[in-house]
Amino acid sequence: MVQLYNLHPFGSQQVVPCKLEPERFCGGGRDTLFVAAGCKVEAFTVVGQELCQPRCVFSTLGRVLRLAYSEAGDYLVAIEEKNRATFLRAYVNWRSKRTENSRVCIRMVGHDVEAPFSETLRDQMSIVEMPLSEAPLCISCCPVKGDLLVGCSSNLVLFSLKYQVINEEFSVLDFERSLVIHVDNITPAEISFCVGYVAVMSELEVLIVKLESDPRNRESVNHHPRKTTNPMKQAEDTSNDTSQLESDDFVICQKPMELLGEKSKQSGISVTLESTGLADEKIKYFHVRHLLYRRFAPDISSCLLSDDVRLHSLQLLPIFQTGSLTSDRKNSSQEKVLLSLFCFFSLPHVGYLYMVVKSVELMSVYQYPEKSQQAVLTPQFLHVITSNSLQCYTVRCSAAAAREEDPYVDTTLKACPPISMDVCALRIQLFIGLKAICHFKNHVVLLTKADPETVPERRESPKRFLSRKGTSVNPKTPPVAEAGWNLYIVNTISPVQLYKEMVDYSNAYKTAKTQSCIHLLSEAHLLVRAALMDASQLEPGEKAELLEAFKESCGHLGDCYSRLETQHSHLALPYYKMSGLSMAEVLARVDWAVEDGSQKYERGLIFYINHSLCENLDEELSEELSAKVVQMFYVAEPKQLPHILCSPSMKNIDPSTALRYLRKLDASGLSSVLVTLAKAAMALKMGDVDMHRNEMQSRSEMKLVCGFILEPRLLIQQRKGQVVPTEFAVHLKETQPGLLVASVLALQKNNKIGIEEADAFFKVLCGKDGDTIPQLLVDFWEAQLVACLPDVVLQELFFKLTSQYIWRLSKRQPPDTTPLRTSEDLINTCSHFGLINPWVNVLISSESSADKNYMEDLSKLQSLVCGPSFDIASAIPFLEPLSEGTAAGLSVHVLCHTRLRAYEQCLDSLLERCPEALIPYASHELKDENRTLWWKKLLPELCQRIKCGGEKYQLYLSSLKETLSVVAMELELRDFLNVLPEDGTAAFFLPYLLYCSRKKSLT
Repeated sequence: MVQLYNLHPFGSQQVVPCKLEPERFCGGGRDTLFVAAGCKVEAFTVVGQELCQPRCVFSTLGRVLRLAYSEAGDYLVAIEEKNRATFLRAYVNWRSKRTENSRVCIRMVGHDVEAPFSETLRDQMSIVEMPLSEAPLCISCCPVKGDLLVGCSSNLVLFSLKYQVINEEFSVLDFERSLVIHVDNITPAEISFCVGYVAVMSELEVLIVKLESDPRNRESVNHHPRKTTNPMKQAEDTSNDTSQLESDDFVICQKPMELLGEKSKQSGISVTLESTGLADEKIKYFHVRHLLYRRFAPDISSCLLSDDVRLHSLQLLPIFQTGSLTSDRKNSSQEKVLLSLFCFFSLPHVGYLYMVVKSVELMSVYQYPEKSQQAVLTPQFLHVITSNSLQCYTVRCSAAAAREEDPYVDTTLKACPPISMDVCALRIQLFIGLKAICHFKNHVVLLTKADPETVPERRESPKRFLSRKGTSVNPKTPPVAEAGWNLYIVNTISPVQLYKEMVDYSNAYKTAKTQSCIHLLSEAHLLVRAALMDASQLEPGEKAELLEAFKESCGHLGDCYSRLETQHSHLALPYYKMSGLSMAEVLARVDWAVEDGSQKYERGLIFYINHSLCENLDEELSEELSAKVVQMFYVAEPKQLPHILCSPSMKNIDPSTALRYLRKLDASGLSSVLVTLAKAAMALKMGDVDMHRNEMQSRSEMKLVCGFILEPRLLIQQRKGQVVPTEFAVHLKETQPGLLVASVLALQKNNKIGIEEADAFFKVLCGKDGDTIPQLLVDFWEAQLVACLPDVVLQELFFKLTSQYIWRLSKRQPPDTTPLRTSEDLINTCSHFGLINPWVNVLISSESSADKNYMEDLSKLQSLVCGPSFDIASAIPFLEPLSEGTAAGLSVHVLCHTRLRAYEQCLDSLLERCPEALIPYASHELKDENRTLWWKKLLPELCQRIKCGGEKYQLYLSSLKETLSVVAMELELRDFLNVLPEDGTAAFFLPYLLYCSRKKSLT
């Protein structure tokens, strides 16, 4: 389906001052038009909208049958006919042609230019002749690299563009015959070539292949002339076999067919490559990938088959990655990166547009109201001529390319109209006797003849449709020039001007709230998007104007999707985002008027506002707009109202207004814990502490935690990328810190908040910065260990807690608030906190003057070290601030070294600093394989220290007696005698010896 609008894409019109009737013409870059007539080519400079002046004239060898220009290399190539022979010639450096009689250099392709002769090429035009074994039928230049593809009856010949370097400042353009593509069973009427993509069209068939340079399939290429049977002969034999079935009474027609991808190999058309280029060529094509084959059937509904039912206007249209190009003419094409590629071809009454890069897909079908003669595709439009009209259709190339270029298209961030959207005709402009069309820059060039009647030619037999090679497609010799012709340049208006007209036109549909409004605004959006993608065609300052129009078009589409009830209402969000409009600006565009007393808000607007408020945008709505938003959601989405009120953007809402709507929810039966928390938050905002307390007491603590999970922004908000505690969180810190910690822990457990974000929240909440850790954060870390959260890295959490315990113990720094959990609570509820070894109590009993908080921190640290999960080895370096000179520090150091099985080191520390804890330590730790330390380490050390005397003599003596008791019980008499000191007093050791000797008889 094609929608028709009566817009004005065509602006001014000017006449090209040709002397003879044009036979072929084409655009040349940004400012030149080439017109071939007879044996001459005229070049015209096209500047602005009212100036077309002759530039130069040069002679050709014969009448021009085909004409093409390549912007890469800036050359013109022509197929010329003289004495029924065809020639292929390229015109290089034509801009230096001053007069028709200026000297011209003619050279053969691939021949080196002699040094004395080369300097003269700098200031004169060169003609490069390219001989071929078969007559050339059609030509195509690659718009990216400038390579030339020539179509002959049985093959395609690729001439690679190259430069012969004469010196550092000058190089000569030349070509190299690098590849022959043998195509069997199809005779090309038109071809198109673009960076390895080849499209071939006969009268009723189209084949698209890609030449690939993957060397893994080198066997697909013949590097020498083929010795196989001539495919032309095979095709002729097939044709002869078919002709035997023919008679005057029957016509055999092949069925229409469309084959995509690898299936197109089943078309019966064989494509093989023959490399003819040099071995050091940078890019070689090794194999062929088939993309598309389509065959059409002639219309046999009438008795006579029309000779004019044939394909025309084959074209490959590339769209490149947007970006600036280099100023150097030779290298500018190399900077282009192909983004997407499209192929267009047409029958007299219908045109087809395919996308052929990553996947082959039919994008659009164009139905013409009358028989077409020729068409030309541009990134913005499709221009089609019939005998009496110039038609302008929209295309979907920019929509497809946008999806290739930007991965965020079709998300909540960005959007683009779909490629499946119906195409539309913007204008059908009447002309008399249209014959041919071409396009360059923003110009449409038209050839007209007032008297279109020509001498009727002999119709061929309908049987020509039987074989692909049944007829010759050599261009017919144009008739003798007649009066009444004109060559026009129709200037298309700027994209911004046409965009504004389309927007004005759409206003007619806005009040009716129809899909036509969205469709026309989508067309306007794609028009601007396509112009922005074609950055090389933009004038200075035009890009900024287009960007502004692009944002404006996004705003208009956002308005449509937010107000019209469509299945794509959600698109209001990405279009509003792309428009750059703030939430307040969007709300200002809403019509708040109520006609019948009941306001209705469409889904698109609700979706946009809801999503925007949930994104924590750094935008605060005014009190008036906030009240309107609350009213909107109460009417359209009442369940979302508590969430809306928690958005930072709603900071300025009047709390009494919010409470009024929340109470209406209670009355309507939508009361929930979230509504309760929202009312409690508004009560705090009003300063009504009693109301807040009543609301909080109406729900259990578990229910309140579930409510905070549903809406974390009741406690934590993000503003300008920073974590900001709410007034609610501040109040809970003072009144219910346990509920606050439990709620934040639940948020983390449900992935509503990250670990670092939670730490930052508590620091900001408690007014601590830098490395200062508030007790509430320590409570949170302890709660994480108790909860055993799966995403928490245990050792990192241990490090945080031990560092804080050690810092407070070393600085004698009490916690800033009362801890929520005691060490006993943690030992009883958390498996990561272990039972403290009993000897520790003996060790620290000497510091009875320490305060309660100090002892709690010490007990928690000791319990953590005694736990099964703590990595002691990694914690040793962090014990340095905790001196062994204190009982607390000594206990922690001895606990850690005990866990590392450094028992001898621990015994030395206790012997030196706390002998009273020595025997309890040994009794608890020196067991099993470590019992030998009683007599190998402990007994000799005690005996030695007793000899030295001192103030700790009595402690050492009592420890020795306990040690002797243990040793006498463990060893045999002989072994016991061996470990006793030689200089000891017999009377002292006699009781232990008697016990040891009687031990065996007693047992």
